[in-house]
Parts: sequence; C-alpha cells; structure tokens
Amino acid sequence: MSKMQHYTVTGGAGFLGSRLCEKLLEQGHEVLCVDNFYTGQKANIIKMMDSPYFEMMRHDITFPLYLETDNIFNLACPASPIHYQFDPVQTTKTSVHGAINVLGLAKRVKAKIFQASTSEVYGDPACHPQREDYWGNVNPIGPRACYDEGKRCAETLFFDYHRQHNLRIKVARIFNTYGPRMAVNDGRVVSNFIVQALKNDPITLYGDGLQTRSFCYIDDLIDAFIKIMNTDDSFTGPVNLGNPREFTIRQLAEIIIDMTGSSSKIEFKPLPENDPCQRSPDISLAQKTIDWTPSTPLEEGLKPTIAYFDKILRK
Repeated sequence: MSKMQHYTVTGGAGFLGSRLCEKLLEQGHEVLCVDNFYTGQKANIIKMMDSPYFEMMRHDITFPLYLETDNIFNLACPASPIHYQFDPVQTTKTSVHGAINVLGLAKRVKAKIFQASTSEVYGDPACHPQREDYWGNVNPIGPRACYDEGKRCAETLFFDYHRQHNLRIKVARIFNTYGPRMAVNDGRVVSNFIVQALKNDPITLYGDGLQTRSFCYIDDLIDAFIKIMNTDDSFTGPVNLGNPREFTIRQLAEIIIDMTGSSSKIEFKPLPENDPCQRSPDISLAQKTIDWTPSTPLEEGLKPTIAYFDKILRK
C-alpha cells in the first residue's frame, strides 16, 4: 500500500467522482468529496460516510476553496447534454471559474492537480481516431459550446498555470464512459437506451444511427485516473482515456435490446446540431505512459449497468 495522502475530489458525489473516492479510500488514503449536488447524488457516497477517512463538503467550485490537501482531482462539471445545456452560462462558469479556483488552491498548497477533460474538445472531428495532437473542430457558438469550449479553456488554464507557476498538472480527455451510478435522466446514450429498453419504450436513435462511439467501463477509467496521477511530474498529458473499440449507435441499441429481452422498437429522430459523426480515441499514449488498455468488453460492462438501472426503476 502506498503512503497515505490526502485527496480532494471535486464532483465527488457524481458518477465518476464517487467511484474514484471509493477507490482512493480502498488504497488507504484520506478523501474529501466536494460537490454542490447539481448532478451528484448523496446515494452515491452514503456508504463512505462511515469511514473516518472520508469527508463531504457541499460547495460550488465557481467560488474559491480554502483547505489543505496533497492532491486534487477536478471532476466538477455536468457532463451530459441535457444537464450542461440546461444552464449553459453556469456550465461555462463551472469549467472556467472552477478551473481558476482549483488551480489557485493547488498553487497555494502546492498540490498536484488532475483535470477531467473530455473528448468533446475535439468537436466533430475531421480525423479518426482522435489523437492528442489534433486541435479539434468545435463550433464556438453552438448549443454544445458551453461544455466543449469551457473544457478547452480549462485545459488552457491548466497548461498556463503549469508554465507560469510550475504547477504539477495532469490532463485526461475522457471518451464515453458508462456503468452503475449513471443518472436515469442524464440523457447519455447508454443510460437512455437501457432505461427505454427496460420500460419497453421506443429506443430513440438520432439521425440514421450510423454515427459511431466507443464505450469505456467506469472501473477501467478510474484505474487510469489513478495511474496518471502517479506518473512522474514531467508527464502532464493531455492523454486520451477511452475504449477504442467502436460501435454504431444502432449496434448499441440492438445489443441492449437483446441483453434486456426488451420488446422495444427503434425510433428515428433528427440529429441534434453539432452532434459528432465519429468518436473514438487513439490510446497509444496511455498505453505507452501508464501501460493502460481498458479490459472490460462492452457486453460485460453492460451487465452490471443494466442490473443497476433495473433496480432503480423497480423502486
């Protein structure tokens, strides 16, 4: 077991953040979960509240944070279109003001800091698969820009703090991730399809359903987070994290219908504005630097995810 450290996880009650908090506790560290519960859920962290090494702080990171910590994971930001488009100005503030505040904290206490960025920085990519040296194809005034450009600006801030203040930073670009604790109403494709299938409702596909995505199981992603945080300070990223195995959205729908035994039929709707046609990571940098390749096949990861949603819907 590594030496006990103190970790602060912003967005720690969310889908990814709560699993990260658990993993850090399992490794023998102290964990402070910071969340304003805009999309995070108390149910995600309730079991950790009994641990003497776990603390919870209700806080919005668009306001400064004053605390002591060794390491910061910045995961605070709504990540699904239905949530980040609900209040787009606040979404941008969370990415930009939030980054300034956590970076300021890291500077004050000399902490190492990790930024959960996103594959959305690539926009609707003109190259495939996406490599970290691709600068992206993003509409800066579209309905997705509050999230896409907010995350791009956050990366800028992280690298400027690194260059100007010698801050120890790690930046990871996360591709589609799924697993238990996704919100029932989060609007992302895996949760949408599972909930619709379990209810035997029509499965809604946007466009022709031939647009592609890659899907990474949450446990694989969290392992990568921790590996990146433990790399030498000379490694900053950005580094792609995701499963390079690619599926069409229609294939995903058919797999979920089959696995749930659903009677749902597929229903086609118009493609949303600026929705990417292809999204798949080149993970050669992650393979080289942290010896990481996701190990969970889609069908295997969908089993506990479907079971989770089935339990939620039966309540």
